[in-house]
Amino acid sequence: MSTIPDKPALEGLEQKWDAAWSAAGTYLFDRDAATAKGRAGVFSVDTPPPTASGSLHIGHVFSYTHTDVKARFERMRGKTVFYPMGWDDNGLPTERRVQNFYGVRCDTSLPYDPDFTPPFHGDAKSLKPADQVPISRRNFIELCEALTEEDEKAFEAVFRQLGLSVDWTQTYRTISDETIRTSQLAFLRNLERGEAYQSMAPTLWDIDFRSAIAQAELEDREQQASYHRIAFHKTDGSGDLHIETTRPELLAACVALVANPDDERYQPYFGTTVRTPIFDVEVPVLAHHLAQQDKGSGIAMICTFGDVTDIIWWRELDLPNRTILGQDGRVLPDPPEALTTDAAKAAYAEIAGLTVFSAKKKMVELLEASGELLEVSKPFSHPVKFYEKGDRALEIVSTRQWYLRNGARDEALRDQLIELGRGMDWHPDFMRVRYENWTNGLTGDWLISRQRFFGVPIPVWYPLDENGERIDGEVITADLAALPVDPTTDAPAGYTEDQRGVPGGFEGEKDIFDTWATSSLTPQLAGGWQRDEELWNLVAPFDLRPQGQDIIRTWLFSTMVRSALEDGRAPWTDAAISGFIVDPDRKKMSKSKGNVVTPADILEAHGTDAVRYWSASSRLGADAAFDPQNPTQVKIGRRLAIKVLNAAKFVLSFPVPEGAHVTHALDAAMLATLDQVVRDATKAFEAYDHARALEVTEAFFWTFCDDYLELVKERAYNQTDAGQASAALALRLALSALLRLLAPVLAFATEEAWSWFEDGSIHTAAWPEPLEIAGDPAVLTAASAALIGIRRAKTEAKASQKTPVARLVLRADDATIAALRSAEGDLKAVGRIAELELIGGGDALAVDAVELATEEV
Repeated sequence: MSTIPDKPALEGLEQKWDAAWSAAGTYLFDRDAATAKGRAGVFSVDTPPPTASGSLHIGHVFSYTHTDVKARFERMRGKTVFYPMGWDDNGLPTERRVQNFYGVRCDTSLPYDPDFTPPFHGDAKSLKPADQVPISRRNFIELCEALTEEDEKAFEAVFRQLGLSVDWTQTYRTISDETIRTSQLAFLRNLERGEAYQSMAPTLWDIDFRSAIAQAELEDREQQASYHRIAFHKTDGSGDLHIETTRPELLAACVALVANPDDERYQPYFGTTVRTPIFDVEVPVLAHHLAQQDKGSGIAMICTFGDVTDIIWWRELDLPNRTILGQDGRVLPDPPEALTTDAAKAAYAEIAGLTVFSAKKKMVELLEASGELLEVSKPFSHPVKFYEKGDRALEIVSTRQWYLRNGARDEALRDQLIELGRGMDWHPDFMRVRYENWTNGLTGDWLISRQRFFGVPIPVWYPLDENGERIDGEVITADLAALPVDPTTDAPAGYTEDQRGVPGGFEGEKDIFDTWATSSLTPQLAGGWQRDEELWNLVAPFDLRPQGQDIIRTWLFSTMVRSALEDGRAPWTDAAISGFIVDPDRKKMSKSKGNVVTPADILEAHGTDAVRYWSASSRLGADAAFDPQNPTQVKIGRRLAIKVLNAAKFVLSFPVPEGAHVTHALDAAMLATLDQVVRDATKAFEAYDHARALEVTEAFFWTFCDDYLELVKERAYNQTDAGQASAALALRLALSALLRLLAPVLAFATEEAWSWFEDGSIHTAAWPEPLEIAGDPAVLTAASAALIGIRRAKTEAKASQKTPVARLVLRADDATIAALRSAEGDLKAVGRIAELELIGGGDALAVDAVELATEEV
């Protein structure tokens, strides 16, 4: 127990109690206790691993507090809590941060320089890519590792200041050797079962990052475009068909025209052919339901590939692939085989090697010269696919990539994923619909390979034939006992390093896994899957997956896929989905909008408990507005935390006599009311409604402080009063329960106050249970209303609240008057009333008369 300070304050509590919790191991996962209790006695959290590339923002504080509040509640309820923390290190965000921080870029052709020193340190963001210093892959990865380690230290410091009751000994990184082993092992098991496969296919491609992008990483952004009305020539010479396109630069990649089967204008042409302008290639006119009759001229050209609809048409209509864009975003040097005439080849040579923008400009010139460009519309805005972290619109190129089955083309798997989602509890429940909509709307399997550097290597090699070419369809997989491996530096079993890249030898896979392919395994990474089976059986399936709503389509869905494929079950029983943080204009806070608030200043200025209060005041799934200039809810939370300290000090000033019992009706009424608060708050916490639990607790706390404390303090002070022991005991019992009810939210203030009269941490104390002391809550309700009336009467009489009253009349209904008689002595004492008349037969409680004393009574 600690000494009660003369002036309790919030300042310094974070550092004091974080150090105390660390020293005492307050939040460590007790393996022995968990084993003794069994799986039912454990509460496990699949904590989101924040991306360690930059800084935390106020949204992290918001959502991670929601998780922590639930974890603290379950710990106090007697569960052994498994609450780990992970760091999401690998992936494109980290690489971009390293490039901007150090002024470097990766060049895989360069050798490793053990003495390399980066040219910049934190101030290279404005540097053009061409001016970044090229370094070897190994040097680049070393810089990624160094910077993420520094970011992780900063993240942990903020999370500790936030009071997260995480077990910091249960921490993992998504790029560590153990993580790489787990990720590679899971993939090899997918491959063995036929769930992972490699395919040459059209791929959404980010030209800047030079990497494939998965469907889940896309976002639409509005871009300016114009329709170009172009004439295609009927093969029978009877005239032209006019199409409208925003991408004339892809004309050489045209493989068909398509219209809606119900469009009467084009029904006569289905099954016929036309010839393309400029390139004179014969292409079919086909029908497909995705063609929009009211878009442009109602008939479109299918190019390989202009957008994702082209991919669908190409696949479903079994069309040839005439890709003309390379991975650098430029037109390929060699024309498609379908371009056979000298004129077509000459026209293609005009655009070969050009960027998309320049190729469009050139094609417009060629079409104008040939008379086949009929019209160009006024610019308009339309949605275009971007990588969520990219700066340029995505292109579609044909590449060989690794995929994982996700139900898009497997009805049985899709149905299984839907059913597993329905078997979980979602908080709020409507978030399940978003999961189902995403699952049902998938158009392709999960693309899991990336052409980047800092990530988990895909653990395969390819055998080479006598000409040094890859043998089609053959893959050499890593031995499980050898994991983790890096195929760019390790040789497969049965080969030696000098056979790398030579005829009859092997070639290592250079691609890495998409970051979600590793993050989708967070339950396995944290829970010891295939590493510590005893731990895995204690924590899996996990109790809780907390996360943001924007990554249901990525993190939640991908984790569900991995669990369904590996274990045939959902990875958790419950999913808790936090809403967004929005600025005062109700716009979502994001780095791209430049309206993100970092938490450090807010935590420092107002104290952690105040910020935790603001977070916990919002229900799951609900967006919360935050104005850093006037954080009203944060200020309310700070006032509450300060009041907790002051009220605790005041209550503890009344000693509880040995053998005390609750004998007074008002005391019993207060405790009976508190019993219902305990029931309501417990029920709310169990249902993941922390906002409701806080609401009912806070409302009673202020009644307790403003009314009950005032009503009984004279009796509690008076050692000669027969009711003193009852008041002192009731105050102490209420304080104990209220501190525990508020502890999940006000982690620091409640721990401080608890330490003044109890041993051990409040956060490992038992959650309060109803005391079941017989009492009538109506007594407290009536007394509180009467106290308000007495105060108002004095105010209206322009008298101080300390002014004595000679006589005061309260009139109310008979039931209220009966309740007031049980608290008559306390009302007279608090109001300094000499004579109190209680008259029944009325309606609402009212002060009928008040006579102020002319002298001290």
